[in-house]
Amino acid sequence: MKWVSVMGITLIVLVIFQFEWLKIKHLWKEKVSFSTIMVLGYILAVTLVFYPDLPGPTHVLEVIYEPFAKILE
Repeated sequence: MKWVSVMGITLIVLVIFQFEWLKIKHLWKEKVSFSTIMVLGYILAVTLVFYPDLPGPTHVLEVIYEPFAKILE
């Protein structure tokens, strides 16, 4: 069932990529940055399908700022 989700994510990413790629004219820096963001988002989405209990960015912030919170209390 997870592979169905991966295929759905792939289809959505390809559709978004196709529509947006045509709107970006001949600006290669924008195309590179767009492609990079899309690939990173795709990797993150597929990773979260297989590992849904993966800690998010808020967990990282809690770990970083926890000592400061104890000092301020």
